[in-house]
Amino acid sequence: MADQELTGCAALLAATDHHPYARHALWRGAEPRGWRRDGAVAWLLSSRPGPAGGALGAPGPAVEVFTDLVAAGAVGAGQWLHLPRTGPEALAGRLTVARHDEWDFLWTTTAPPRQPEEDRVVRLGEADHPALSALIESSFPSTTSRPGDPRIVDWYGIRDGDRLVACGADRSRGDVGFLAGLTVAPDRRGRGLGAALTAGMTRALAARYDHVTLGVYTDNVGAIRLYRRLGFTGTLARSSVHLA
Repeated sequence: MADQELTGCAALLAATDHHPYARHALWRGAEPRGWRRDGAVAWLLSSRPGPAGGALGAPGPAVEVFTDLVAAGAVGAGQWLHLPRTGPEALAGRLTVARHDEWDFLWTTTAPPRQPEEDRVVRLGEADHPALSALIESSFPSTTSRPGDPRIVDWYGIRDGDRLVACGADRSRGDVGFLAGLTVAPDRRGRGLGAALTAGMTRALAARYDHVTLGVYTDNVGAIRLYRRLGFTGTLARSSVHLA
């Protein structure tokens, strides 16, 4: 099927030169199967929730590996793949896709500049789940990070009195920190709360990890500008496909 088979996290991390994305995607306890082909390293994960697999390196060979895996029945409809940036035209005739998203994986290795409202960032608990659900539904309904998601380690937020007005999830599963689901209530935007939340969470995770990472949709120019200002200068262009 592919040029070289790779078994286990250690082999895949070595094949990707311990890239921050691989360190995030190949989480603790994962038992991946992998393949190296013509400048691409691809893998399938045995556990859920989350994507069925992913790849780093050359987009064309990565798509070829997954085309072969679909044909072999190893992956199929309803599952997600995280690929190197790949346009729909490169997938046509190879993978049948129900949804195609373009996003950037960003990372930092330094603590962010301190933000004026950062001291308002607090860790949230199970009692805050109803408020989290309401905020997410109104401000970021497309996110996959929600209360009860077993991938989430902790929730953080900012309150205005008794009201939760910003939140984000610590979804660190590998050996790098990962921020997810960052959002601010629509009527509280433009006041520095997004910067404060991101900085506070980044600082908390940087105390435990040598890299802090996050994902952002490529068309969210304002958020990307903010993350750059806070030190997220490492970039990897990604495409996620939901197989039909």
